[in-house]
Order: sequence, then C-alpha cells, then structure tokens
Amino acid sequence: MAIDLTAFHFLRPVWLLLLIPAVLLPFVWLRRNDVRARWRNIIAPDLLDHLIVGEKTRRRVQPVHALSALIALGAISVAGPTWQQERPPFDQDKAPLVVVLELARSMDAADIAPTRIERAKQKVLDLAAARKGARTGLVVFASSAHLVVPPTEDPAMLELYVPALAPELMPRDGKNAAAGLAMAERMLQKTEAAGTIVFMSDGFDESGTDAFVRIAKASRHQLLWLAVGTENGGPIRKSNGELAMDDAGHPLTGTFDAAAIRKITQAASIPLASMRADDDDIEWVQRRAQVYLEAAQEAKIVPRWKESGYWLVLPILMVALYCFRRGWTVKWLPVILIALATTGVPTQARAASFEWLDLFATHDQQGRWSFEHGDYKRAAQRFDDPMWKGRAQYLAGDYADALETFSRMDTAQAYFYIGNTLAHLKDYEGAVKAYDNALARRADFADARANRDLVQKLIEDDKDESDESTTLKPDQIDLQKKKGKEGKRVPVQGQRPSEEAWMRNLNTSPAAFLHQRFAQEAGGGP
Repeated sequence: MAIDLTAFHFLRPVWLLLLIPAVLLPFVWLRRNDVRARWRNIIAPDLLDHLIVGEKTRRRVQPVHALSALIALGAISVAGPTWQQERPPFDQDKAPLVVVLELARSMDAADIAPTRIERAKQKVLDLAAARKGARTGLVVFASSAHLVVPPTEDPAMLELYVPALAPELMPRDGKNAAAGLAMAERMLQKTEAAGTIVFMSDGFDESGTDAFVRIAKASRHQLLWLAVGTENGGPIRKSNGELAMDDAGHPLTGTFDAAAIRKITQAASIPLASMRADDDDIEWVQRRAQVYLEAAQEAKIVPRWKESGYWLVLPILMVALYCFRRGWTVKWLPVILIALATTGVPTQARAASFEWLDLFATHDQQGRWSFEHGDYKRAAQRFDDPMWKGRAQYLAGDYADALETFSRMDTAQAYFYIGNTLAHLKDYEGAVKAYDNALARRADFADARANRDLVQKLIEDDKDESDESTTLKPDQIDLQKKKGKEGKRVPVQGQRPSEEAWMRNLNTSPAAFLHQRFAQEAGGGP
C-alpha cells in the first residue's frame, strides 16, 4: 500500500494532544514508584542498597509502558491519518435518464424483428433493468408528446405501461421530436444531477429542426440518439400481425430516414448509434450517461479523505494481549461492571439503541444500505429520516405504520404516499383526497395526478356496479371484493408492492388509459 507523503495529514489532529500524556506517563509513574529516589535524602546510599528488598534489576517493559502505547496508538488512530481521497459512502445516485420514444405509424415496420416498436419497447425495459437504483422516465411522441412515466427508481412502473404502447394510441401521426425533447426537459428541470435524454426513433421531421436545435443547445443535459430501422425499410404490420394496406390495396411501408437523423444529430451535436439485437447499445447508453454525470459533478464533489486509522487496530490488539502476560496486574472490576450493565439491558433494546455499525455509519446510511438490498423491514427500523422510513415501511407492506409516518409530514411527496397507502388499505375516497393535497402543493406532480385518475375511475366503476347489482341483506354481504365487468382487480393487502406498481391492480387496461389521456392532452377530447 503506497502512501503519498505529500498528501498525508490527520483529519482530527486535536486528538494528537493525547501523545503528550502518553509520553510523560512512564516518566511520572517511574519517578513516583522509584524507591531509591524517595529514600535517597534520608538514608545513606551505601546503606540504602542493602535495605531495599526485591528485584535488583527492574524489568525494562512495565505495564505503564503498555498503557502509554495504547494511548498513543489510539490517539493516532482516532486522529484519522489519511493520504488518499474517496467518494462518500452510499453515494450511488446514478444519472437520471429519460427515454423519448417515437410512436409514429412507421414504427410498426417489420424490417427489425418483430417490429421496430417492439424492439424499441424491449430496449426501454432492458435499459431500466440495467440501471439498478437509477431513475428512468419515458416520454412518447408522434405529432404531440406525452409523459408516460416520470423518472422513477421502480422498473415495475415501466413494465406496467411499456408493453401497452403502440402507434394507434397517439391522437395523430407525426415525428415531432422537438415536442418530445421539450417534454423531457420539463421532467428534468428540477433535477440537480446532470441527466441524459435518449431518443429512439426511425426519422425526424425537418420542419422542427430550428426548435429542436434551440432546445438542445440550451439544455444542460446530455442527448443521445438510437436510430431504429434498416435502410430499405419494411412493411407495416397491424397489432394482429397482418400487413397494413392503403386504400388502393397496396402494402404500407415504413421508411427509415437515416439522412434526417444524421443531419439533426450533427446540427445539435448529439452522439448517434444504431439499435442492435445485442446489449451493446444499452451498454453504450449507460456508459455515456454515467461518464457525463461524473464529469458534470466533478467540480461539485466535496473532497472526502479516506480514513486509514483503522489499520492501527491490529497493533492495539497486540499490545492489549501483551498486557495479559504473567506477573502483570490487570484490574477486571471496570470490565465486569460494563459487562453486567450491558447484559442487564434487553436484547431488543440494545439493538434499537446501538449496534456496532453505529460506529461507522449513521442510521440513515445503514437504512439506505438495507433499502437498496431489498431488506425493507430492517431499513424501516434503522432510518431516522421520516420520508425514507415511510417508504421502507410502505415497501415492506406495513401500511398502518407507513400511514402514521407519512402523516407527520406536510409535503407533496408525503401526501402522494399517503394516497398510495390508503389505496392499499382500500380507502379510495381518502386516497383521492390525499392525491388532491399532493397536487395542491405541487401542481406538476405527474405520479399523483395519474394515480388519482386511476383511483377515481375505480370509484366510479364501483358505483356503476353497485347500481346494477342486487341489494343484499346485511347478513348476506360478501366480504371479498367482487370482480367487475371488465375483470378489474383491487390491491391485495398481502401482496408486497413496488412503490407505484400497485396501479396494475387498479386499472382495467393501461392501453385504454393511455389512449384516453393522450387524446385529452392533445385536445382531441375523451
């Protein structure tokens, strides 16, 4: 292990003051216990040698020397010797990423098996799965752009909606990539970290070049482009697999406008790559996203010096073991009292108040480690931060405690999770009110708005079912929730949810929901 002496220093040099008593202690002790020095002025030196009883040769190493060594080594260790820097622990935040996916009619072309859109959707899911713990969002565009999923750490959110995406969901056909870029920028504008926007498209509408380049040049985020398609294009297939025909009965063909893509990427200085059958394109995106994040944050990183004092634990233990040699006096009373005091505390109380990890990491850092490794129950026990504690309780399925934790906060994020929790507890009216509170505090909270729409639709469907159902006597009420006319399901309390993935149990059809929302956003009505 090489040590850079030019960078060597102590993080807490004040502790080095203990070296002074460590050095003086042997001299003070030896002087105090020197029999000759005490009687030298009273008894003649010649007679004193014959009156002293005991060893005439003093041991070179005394217990006081071992104590001084322990104090000195401990002082140096606690002072924090260091000579190299490291990243802060638990600094695992990755670059936020937004995929901007084209849903034009040409994306149904079958020149890439099975179709361009199916390959692109699979790449979106692969990218989200590969970015463990990183936030990934999704925007789709044709003639207009629409938010599908805001940046989230939960891949299940994307898995809910991505399979339902198809060009027929869009209100009108087109290739308005500038609208998609503007939507992605709005999603990332409140993100402090440098993000990445990835376009997946088979062409570009050159009429929007000026608007696209203007937004791209002003963006502080990295833009990447994955082109999907082949030079000769391919026939367009319907959702049932049949070839699409025009009015004259000729097969429709999806073109691949490589020249337009190359032109716009050069004008906006956007790295360009082709969508591949293997994972090279996913690795390309990940690598560029992370490198861009690190480069952008390099100037913001506060230097953190790596603690190296723990290496002195070994010599400290060796000196401590040497103290147990025969003939040395060891005072065990303090050790026994500490042991009795420790064993007298219940095990659960000791675990709650102190663990050995507390010496090296805060409770929130310990909770974050357990959270990222899927141990949500233990994470909830360790977290002090109420938001993280509530999230861990929520993911652990402990909805009652999660509701109590979130209720102590008055933020949009807290009310969002209150709504999710109440939905799991089947209090749909309360969930809607909670989402309303979240939107009142943050009007652009897309997750809260989407979840509110889903729960409100569920309430309306329940009312329709109750109007059509036969009235039962009180002793005939079925405690199990009945299935609706469209096979609708509600949250199952024993199910362990992902943070937003509970919506898969509330919605009848993600495709129908997206189609209706896209039409409303585009001004086409429901």
